[in-house]
Amino acid sequence: MNYLAHIYLSGDNDLVTIGNFMADGIKGKKYNDYKKYIKIGILLHRHIDSFTDSHPTFRKSTKRLHKKYGHYSGIIVDILYDHFLAKNWTKYCDIPLETYIENFYNSLQTYYDVLPERIQKMMPYMITDNWLLSYGSLKGITRVLEGMNRRTNNKSGMHEAIHELEDSYADFEAEFTSFFEALRHSSKQKLEELFKNITP
Repeated sequence: MNYLAHIYLSGDNDLVTIGNFMADGIKGKKYNDYKKYIKIGILLHRHIDSFTDSHPTFRKSTKRLHKKYGHYSGIIVDILYDHFLAKNWTKYCDIPLETYIENFYNSLQTYYDVLPERIQKMMPYMITDNWLLSYGSLKGITRVLEGMNRRTNNKSGMHEAIHELEDSYADFEAEFTSFFEALRHSSKQKLEELFKNITP
């Protein structure tokens, strides 16, 4: 899953959310260098990624893209699923998306010193261009895919995936809705387990 889903699935603990958000930059056992709630967030992130990659519905979505985009298909579907989460936000959260995102950006600034250097450098661009809110529109998703394509030196062709989204919009949305219910349930269980078992 992409940024918005990871943040949402973290629950209401700011440090768990920060840990989940920055987890891609924490390799191997390095999570042990952090305090309890950051550690929980990192381990939750890994659970979400593992659950997602192995789930048949997520794979069904990626299969639709695989012939054209190869191993980038999973990254594309992560982004597309964040679009559907943003679009259908009121189904999942009582806090308006704009407010929720603003609270998260404030939290990033509060815990700036905890963030890995890569995230610290990325953060101003994320906030200025409001990446998370932009996921809710096709125009915003187009910009995200164009940015991802540039990061691959234009080798991935990911910017063209907006056409597959438009052509199979209802199918992708139905797959997201089905998959996200399963992911929410699994993440809630994992979070409860981590709170119980992870020591400070």
